[in-house]
Amino acid sequence: MKLVGIAGSIEDKSYNRMLLKFIATHFSDMVDVELLDIQDVPMFNQSDDQTEGDAVQYLKHKIEAADGVIIATPEHNHTITAALKSVIEWLSFKIHPMAGKPVMIVGASYYDQGSSRAQLNLRQILESPGVDAVVMPGNEFLLGDVKEAFDDQNNLKDARTVGFLKETLGKFTKFVKVINSMNTKDDADDWQSEDLQATGEVPTTIKGLDMHAADWVDQATSKTNAVTGNTYVRLDCGVLTVDQLNYFLNSMPMELTFVDANNQFLYYNHQTDAKNMSASRQPAQVGNPIGDCHPKRAVPHVKQAVHVLRTWKTSLFKLPVPSDGSKCDMHYYQAMRDAEGNYQGVNEFVLDILPIVKYYLGLTGQTLAPDPNAKTDAVSGASAKTATEKPDEVAGASANTDNAPAVDSVAGASADTNATPDVDTVSGASADPEPTEKPDEVSGASSNS
Repeated sequence: MKLVGIAGSIEDKSYNRMLLKFIATHFSDMVDVELLDIQDVPMFNQSDDQTEGDAVQYLKHKIEAADGVIIATPEHNHTITAALKSVIEWLSFKIHPMAGKPVMIVGASYYDQGSSRAQLNLRQILESPGVDAVVMPGNEFLLGDVKEAFDDQNNLKDARTVGFLKETLGKFTKFVKVINSMNTKDDADDWQSEDLQATGEVPTTIKGLDMHAADWVDQATSKTNAVTGNTYVRLDCGVLTVDQLNYFLNSMPMELTFVDANNQFLYYNHQTDAKNMSASRQPAQVGNPIGDCHPKRAVPHVKQAVHVLRTWKTSLFKLPVPSDGSKCDMHYYQAMRDAEGNYQGVNEFVLDILPIVKYYLGLTGQTLAPDPNAKTDAVSGASAKTATEKPDEVAGASANTDNAPAVDSVAGASADTNATPDVDTVSGASADPEPTEKPDEVSGASSNS
């Protein structure tokens, strides 16, 4: 479960921020908590609208993407801080990311009563029209005498306090699931609206070209006057020529694919011919909408895959693709976002992990041994005996893999364990049981999911 934590203090040393950090680290097996700072958020001023500013938009995107919010509030004059109030003002002025969002309130204070009055004040604010957060009732966590509550490692000293905090957090996770199930029921089919034909536009879309043109790369280069060869390109942390970028990307020990936010297949690192790739691609496919890079049976699952990444339901999921034992391909799908958290497309990378496993075994002198008690997936051979997760019965992917979409239950994985299949890279489905057959020129290879 993904949560964000907001400390209502902008002090350099904040016990409420310390409390959130303790929750994030000590209970990491229960929740994934990302701490958000509010120091850069300007004071609310309706006459100087900063709604579209980076600081406010950053909070908006993070809150919207989270399953729930934990707010740790200090108490100033029986109320919350001016800084926290100002943040909530921005988040209820023209944008409303807190609407319907499950919220848990905690607080720390120098005095015996903790931040009880501030928590009551915050609850009233969060439940007001325009904010419309759903605050968990009861179960108040009030941490008093904070100067004595933490040890030198910033951990809570008292075991009973830690136990009560764990109990409260456990109740909040249940509360989040209930509230979100109510909120998302009507949106369960939103993934179907995902446009895999790339009919829209994003700021980087190259207009006026036939996406299906075999020479799309050449046309796009000409239209945009794209640099080539020894022309230098400034990157985040370096300066390289275009040629150097190609050398660099083509040397990666994995297959890389770039699909933009408009679902257009824009790049793959062309290391070898399609027939030798784990996820086959051909140069003529570059520029195509990804809806035309998959077989029709896989399209619903591609839509689901892109949608969960676009909508922050997850940032990464993975699918194993079985073979005859000569390799073990893992397909990873990573959402790409800019500095403000805006979705910019999908980075798919395919890696054969078997050489890594063999190297480790050789290095350590260990060997793999079968588990006589393991119940394996009949298709992928993935062990069903894991600590906490039940494997997907078709592909062997974890049923709890960051909200990854279900695998194509028709095509699934290749039933031919003696061949290296031409893989549908979204569902892990075998598109062709013959390893040497020419790829389907329409569906060919997955461009990305």
